[in-house]
Amino acid sequence: MDYDLVIIGAGWAGFNAAIRAKELGLKVALIEEEQVGGTCLNRGCIPTKALIQSAKIFSSCKKSNTHGVEFAAPPQINFLKAQERKDRIVIQLRGGMQLTLKGIDFLRAKAQILSNKEVKLGDKVIQSRHIIIATGSRPMELFNLKFDGKKIISSDEILNLKEVPKKLLIIGGGVIGCEFASLFSTLGTEVSIVEQLPQLLPGQDRELAKKLDIVFRKKGIKISTNTDARTMDLKGYNLVLLSIGRVPNTAGLEKPGIKLEKNRISVDKYLNTNIPNIYAAGDCTGQVMLAHFAAYQGRIAAENIAHPDFPKKCDNSVVPNCIFTEPEIASVGLSEEEAQNKGVNIKINKFDFLGLGMARILDEFEGFVKIISDKNTEQILGASIIGPRATELIAILTLAISARLKISQIRDTIFAHPTVSESIGEALAEHGI
Repeated sequence: MDYDLVIIGAGWAGFNAAIRAKELGLKVALIEEEQVGGTCLNRGCIPTKALIQSAKIFSSCKKSNTHGVEFAAPPQINFLKAQERKDRIVIQLRGGMQLTLKGIDFLRAKAQILSNKEVKLGDKVIQSRHIIIATGSRPMELFNLKFDGKKIISSDEILNLKEVPKKLLIIGGGVIGCEFASLFSTLGTEVSIVEQLPQLLPGQDRELAKKLDIVFRKKGIKISTNTDARTMDLKGYNLVLLSIGRVPNTAGLEKPGIKLEKNRISVDKYLNTNIPNIYAAGDCTGQVMLAHFAAYQGRIAAENIAHPDFPKKCDNSVVPNCIFTEPEIASVGLSEEEAQNKGVNIKINKFDFLGLGMARILDEFEGFVKIISDKNTEQILGASIIGPRATELIAILTLAISARLKISQIRDTIFAHPTVSESIGEALAEHGI
């Protein structure tokens, strides 16, 4: 055998699987057709958030008079420089990832699985005792609305624009659509969002989604829910971003006989496919399409291959979800609606950022912290946050849910003052709303 483990795909799932497998003493080959880092680093999380940070600084400059900071002239956005900064960050992080792969054979090639122990790379075939498929996902198209790379574009192409569009239509009011709506609205674009379902951010807490809808409309973003994009006239827009979700990359898996369900790789609770020594991790499994969950899956798959007698289950019940709009949004565990549907006797604790000192200092006080607990046991079941530093705050509540903590245990914790994290303590205090 050439290898103990061959991993196909060097995104967050494949990369983390390779690192963990190396730590556990396996001889590993990591195969990637494009760049290390996958969608997250090259076409997703990192470049998007780099542009969002530039937009946030621009927004802060525009309202700097509130803080007593005055400019001789109105601030301007140099979009090309923002793009150059984004590209530098991606290149730097990619270089760091490459260095981390020391001791792992990183093979740049298109891979084809021939059998449960054979992988073809061009005209070469390598052998492996185990295989992990981590081929990721791609943007989804509509049947009658396809990407043309010019007017109708995906989240991949919008990251490489050379100038800020004047009028942008976003089809799909999910996470990706809302992040780009927030970004380009801040940069001066006239943004419209069309969502087929009744609310923005389908699947998120309804109260949270309603708050974002209100904030977006205040910013001048036009929102049409319960609307089919196929009824829209696209002529009045410079650009159309189609962001209706992502589909797993599963082409070419027919020959080894890997089982698919609705175009995603079917895996058991240990991430094993229907073929005993072939595992899958990340977006290609179609479970929770988030980079941090993909990394977790990659590590679990590697550990189960290294220690088959002590397999670990993959648990997707406590996965934080972060949305980098302005204001930020984050959630974890059960929403109010999900808890009610499960028949749980719940208690809701809320705190509005209007009453928080640090939120006032930051001049970011739109939103609230909402915590769901079991009324009988006081165990924390879920949380939704919209407001300043929401994507950082959610870590506290993720840990609380994972550790099965009760309201009283968080309530009795001393939070530093003045900080944004105090909002969690305030939400659970006896005087909380």
